[in-house]
Amino acid sequence: MLDSNDNSIKKIILRLILLSFAAFLIAFNIKAFLNNGGLVPGGFSGVTILLQRIFDTYMGVQVPYTVLYIPLNLFSFYLGFRYIGKKFTLYSLYVIVLSSILTDMLPNIPVTYDVLLIALFGAIVNGIAMTICLQAGACSGGTDFISIYASEKRGVDAWNYIFMANVVILVIAGILFGFDKALYSIVYQFTQTQLLNTLNKRYQKHTLWIITSKPDEVYQIIHDMTNHGATLFKGTGFYRQQETEMVYSVVGSDDVAKILKAVTDIDEHAFVNVQKTDLVSGNFYRRPTE
Repeated sequence: MLDSNDNSIKKIILRLILLSFAAFLIAFNIKAFLNNGGLVPGGFSGVTILLQRIFDTYMGVQVPYTVLYIPLNLFSFYLGFRYIGKKFTLYSLYVIVLSSILTDMLPNIPVTYDVLLIALFGAIVNGIAMTICLQAGACSGGTDFISIYASEKRGVDAWNYIFMANVVILVIAGILFGFDKALYSIVYQFTQTQLLNTLNKRYQKHTLWIITSKPDEVYQIIHDMTNHGATLFKGTGFYRQQETEMVYSVVGSDDVAKILKAVTDIDEHAFVNVQKTDLVSGNFYRRPTE
C-alpha cells in the first residue's frame, strides 16, 4: 500500500508532466502560429515578441526569447511569491523557464499561412495551455499573476481588464508593423480570453437562490462541498399560498454543477435560480493557493 509520501510524489510528478506539456504548447504556439502570422499575443509574452521584432527589424539584432521574457517576469514572480502562494509561484516559474527555453529551441513550424486561422487556432492552443497550468496549480507567467492576484485578493474577475490592457500593446505593434496584424492579434487575444473564461471557473462566482422544503440539508451540502455559508429566507408561494423557504448563497462557478446535482438528489422538487456574480464584498471564502 502506498503511504502519503508516495502519493505526494506521484502528485508532484503528475503536476510536472502537465506543466511540461503546457510549456510545450506555449512554445509551439509561438513558433507554429504567432511567428508565422506576425501576430503579437499581448501580455508579457507579447511585449517580448514585440521587442524581439523591434531589435530584429530596426537594429538587425536577434535577441533570444529567454533573455527578454524571464526578466520581464521578475516583478510578477515577486507578486506571486508574496501574495498568491509559494508553491504556485515556483511551479509557475518552472513553466516560464521551460516555455522560454523551448521557444528558443524549437524551429518555426508553419502549420498554415492563413492569418485568421492562425489567430483562432493559436488562441485555442494557448488558451488550453493556460487552462492546464491553472488546473495544475500554476500559471504561464506575466499578467496571469496580476489576474490571479486581482481575483483572489480583490474579488475581481480580471481577465477582461487584462484584455483591454493588451490592446494598448497591440496598438503599439500596429503603429510599428502594420494594423492588419494588430487587428488579427486582437482577434487572437479576444478568442483566448473568452476560452479562458469558459474553461477556467475557479475565479468566477455564481449566486444560488434555492427554494426547497429541506433547507437544512441544502445548507449542509453547500457547506460540505464549498465551505461557504448561506442565508435562509422565509416567504409565501403565491401559486399555492403556502409558506416556503429559500436558501441564498454565493459559490465558485466550478462548484455549481455538483451542488445542483446534490440538491436535486435530496429534493427533486427544489427550484434553483443561478445567477452570474461579478463582484462580492465581505467575508467570502476563497480556497487558498499553495
